[in-house]
Amino acid sequence: MKQATRVIAAAAVLGLAVLAAATRSYWSPPGAVAQAPAALRVVPVEVAKAVRKPAPVMIEALGTVMPIQSVAVRTRLDSEIVGVHFEDGAGVQEGDLLFTLDSRALEAQIKQAEGMVARDKAQLAGAERDVRRYTELVAKSATPVVNLDNAKTQADTFRAGIAADEGALENLKVQLSYAMIRAPISGRIGAANVKIGNFVRTGDVMPLAVINQITPIYVNFSAPQRSLPQIRRALAEGTARVAAGVAGDDKTASGRLTMIDNNVDATTGMVSMRATIDNADQVLWPGALVDTKLTLREEDAIVLPAAAIQTGQAGNFVFVVKDDVASARPVKVARINAAEAVLESGLEAGELVVTNGQLLLTDGTKVAPREMKVGSR
Repeated sequence: MKQATRVIAAAAVLGLAVLAAATRSYWSPPGAVAQAPAALRVVPVEVAKAVRKPAPVMIEALGTVMPIQSVAVRTRLDSEIVGVHFEDGAGVQEGDLLFTLDSRALEAQIKQAEGMVARDKAQLAGAERDVRRYTELVAKSATPVVNLDNAKTQADTFRAGIAADEGALENLKVQLSYAMIRAPISGRIGAANVKIGNFVRTGDVMPLAVINQITPIYVNFSAPQRSLPQIRRALAEGTARVAAGVAGDDKTASGRLTMIDNNVDATTGMVSMRATIDNADQVLWPGALVDTKLTLREEDAIVLPAAAIQTGQAGNFVFVVKDDVASARPVKVARINAAEAVLESGLEAGELVVTNGQLLLTDGTKVAPREMKVGSR
């Protein structure tokens, strides 16, 4: 029964379809056409222009900041600290007073030595008078020559004593100068390891403080040996510039490459080198790891945002926008400099490339381009 019902229903539907096709010319309005296809999809994208400009040939590396000079301040006397004249971590200039030691014992010894010098000078004056008197008497044959010789010997003895005492006095004054410990270099001093009241000795292992030179400063880094010829050429031509900065900080300090090591590390294939950085703003700090960029030279090239570069099975490509249509085009990338890609071939200056929205694109997709947002690289 159910099967018969299904057959009757199917026959009815088929009959209605045949009737509608036969009578279409009567019920269809004149000039009617099939419904238009849905509108083509338009993808919003961000675009930027490829430009021709001088592009740096750059080598990036991880570097270490090192002070040009580092001095451990130590005492040259065994004495007590009676004054600390700096704040921990402060900047100091060469000659600034850092520590004062107890110098009372040395001052007393200096007074004693000055008294001995004065005594010797008085004795020398008496001996010289004797020499003059015996000289006159010998000329008159009124005294033996031996008396004159003895007077001269005594005068020479006093002169030698004066020289010895003056030397001892000068040594004491030098020792006294050590009681005032001054900065041997300009830089930034660390924390004082000893405070007022501590007794310090010349044999102490721990220094009183450490001073590091901050401006200028060294940055040590390494580069692969394949880059060594062009690095040496840039160093010889004076075009090798170095910029260094701490990761996450927008500020960088610049300087110049000043040294290439005289051997290649056989284990790593890297060459150590050093840059001298002005560091006037003290952006770099001794011991810090920094991002280092060594610029060898500049070359004219097509440059575009690195965000435009896509990678496919056939290599690198970009989406070029022309007449609001995106088309894929292969490109050859020479290098990536931070947020910019430098091309060897594939684009001309002025062409628009997609920098954001590539995931929704295929070759020939209709797009609605807008300028690349600042900071979206």
